[in-house]
Amino acid sequence: MSQSLRLAAAIDPVLWRIMAFSRSLERRSPGAARLLRRAMLLIWWTATFQLHVHARYWLRARRLRRAPIAAPVLPQDTAIDPRDLCVPMADDPLVSVIVPTFGQVAFTLRCLDAVARNSGDIPYEVLVVDDAFGAAALESLRGIRLICNEANLGFLHTCNKAAAMARGRYLVFLNNDTRVLDNWLEPMLALFRDRPDTGAVGSKLLYPDGRLQEAGGIIWQDASGWNFGRLENPDKPEYNYVREVDYCSGAALMVDRAVFAELGGFDPRYAPAYYEDTDLCFRLRRMGLKTLYQPASRVVHYEGVSHGRDTSVGIKSYQAVNRATFASVWSGVLRRDHYPNGTHVFRARERTKDRRVALVIDHYVPTPDRDAGSRAICCSLQALRDAGYAVKFWPHNLAYSPGYTEALQSAGIEVFYGPHQIPFHAWIQAHGAELDVAIVSRPDVADDVLCALRRHSRARIVYYGHDLHFRRMRLQAELTGDEPLRLEAERMRAREFAIWEQADLSVYLSDEEAQIASALRPDLKIGSVVPYCFGDFAEPHPAPASREIVFVAGFGHPPNADAAVWFVREILPAVRAAVPDVHLSVIGSNPTRAVQALAGDGVSIHPDVSDAELAAAYARARVAVVPLRCGAGVKLKVVEALRQGVPLVTTSVGGQGLPGLFRAAAIEESAPGFAAAAIGLLRDDALWEQRSRLGVDFARTRFSRTALLDSLLAAAAV
Repeated sequence: MSQSLRLAAAIDPVLWRIMAFSRSLERRSPGAARLLRRAMLLIWWTATFQLHVHARYWLRARRLRRAPIAAPVLPQDTAIDPRDLCVPMADDPLVSVIVPTFGQVAFTLRCLDAVARNSGDIPYEVLVVDDAFGAAALESLRGIRLICNEANLGFLHTCNKAAAMARGRYLVFLNNDTRVLDNWLEPMLALFRDRPDTGAVGSKLLYPDGRLQEAGGIIWQDASGWNFGRLENPDKPEYNYVREVDYCSGAALMVDRAVFAELGGFDPRYAPAYYEDTDLCFRLRRMGLKTLYQPASRVVHYEGVSHGRDTSVGIKSYQAVNRATFASVWSGVLRRDHYPNGTHVFRARERTKDRRVALVIDHYVPTPDRDAGSRAICCSLQALRDAGYAVKFWPHNLAYSPGYTEALQSAGIEVFYGPHQIPFHAWIQAHGAELDVAIVSRPDVADDVLCALRRHSRARIVYYGHDLHFRRMRLQAELTGDEPLRLEAERMRAREFAIWEQADLSVYLSDEEAQIASALRPDLKIGSVVPYCFGDFAEPHPAPASREIVFVAGFGHPPNADAAVWFVREILPAVRAAVPDVHLSVIGSNPTRAVQALAGDGVSIHPDVSDAELAAAYARARVAVVPLRCGAGVKLKVVEALRQGVPLVTTSVGGQGLPGLFRAAAIEESAPGFAAAAIGLLRDDALWEQRSRLGVDFARTRFSRTALLDSLLAAAAV
């Protein structure tokens, strides 16, 4: 036994006694307990020569947390010559942008200039309505539809008049004292395109100095309103995800033209202005349609330019008058669905008074195109959202992940990150009472957050195990003869047992692993959930003419690297002897040096492929292989191959958690048997087409969105 191994074996029982003491200390002094656990980890990592690895991860996470988030680059208030301004006008517009004006020509020109510069390739028209002010400068503008009221109609009637004349499928009401920023229009359209229950979409409104003016609005029981986030930093996470709101300001608001017409436009009782936008959002909700805040659409609003800020004089005085009207019209709804003024802001900001709130915690923002664990977490997040939960995601490293963070935010999931975010223990102390369910993923994360969750929340705690870590590590140790790994597997076993004891329910991604865990601890609640889901599956099609074999995996996971090496060295030579033109494509992130060394002689390595490139690889592939010799849990690469209709050859390890897989795929343990199964699929078109059809049927039955949602809701239920 090596010196490091002897040291690890000697200190291990001491460390576990310290961990038990830290759990008991948590109730009396959470801070001291955390410091003790961290000191224990530092000692252990030092003794097992892992300190440099964890230090690298910690430094990277700290760097990402401290990296400043770019502030919006706001336009300069430069004068616009109307002779230089030309607004594109589409012959068949998708969007009609309605800009009501009464004076303030300089602001109107800057507004139109920004629309012309920042609306992208979307076909649109701009209707400018001069409300009997007589602004001659507007008459020379090119590309707009200028409507001149003979008499002053006021804001509300002016908007209704323009809406009746618009040609686009969607209307955008845009104040003339605004300046839209780059790519403001497409994110609004995307919500109508992707979410059938969308009734209205509002932009993030900014003050000219860059501070936040509004991230959606809250209406209280007394009909007063809050511009949520006013004067705050617009980069904070709570202002940067799509969410349902009570209303969005009519300063930049998109609605469906047909729905707007069906409702009769803005209600004339609110003429000349104020509360007409709020009333519209309430009427849309009565139709079953939601008002959504879209932070990716950013608009600078010069508040008070048109009517000032004094609510006692002029048009602004109608704000108080119309508030009373609104309170009378919607009194029952306000009493039933809204909170007293200034209370329960956590729930009021996204209308969750009658909805459940779920917090999901994992080590980092999921990267579903890179690893199976991320795909499973993403599927669970989407399922909870589709079930009506307000979903929060806490990455343990608090790192902002470009592209991946935005994907969750655009799906309506709040993601915590960056220098503006308070630590988890402070956040859960402040908001834990609002949570209904907390799903915690992976042992390292669970060790750090479970005590705080239990202390500060009554939420149902679900431990999302992915796989039985100790079992996978033990199998790998037995296969490789790695004695330190065997000891680590035993330590992991004790850790997982401790986590099960703290959770209300522990779930695994297959019935097989859930049953193994339940047999080990029959006194605890342990179950299974469907790990992955898909909305579409391959249709039957003829066998391709190619001789390409694909192995798709994330090679940061040691069993996948072992599988690639075993296949190329022990199996591929026999396949090549029978099918000389066969080619193996090894596809996946983080290929190790051993995997990279396999390239050449009919083997190609493809790291970091996009979803489109992966789909193309499956489309041309003749055979998919998953030659795992150790591992645990349901393998995404197995399910994906079946779903894509690519006949599969795998091992019993690859087929774990998939009872009946042998009817749809070849399961072989030996190198000769594995090679023979692959050769048969490469040569026999009839066999190929049969296995392709059976594989798709297998995946469709077990991995639909409905199947995942049902299993997850059963786990989340109290």
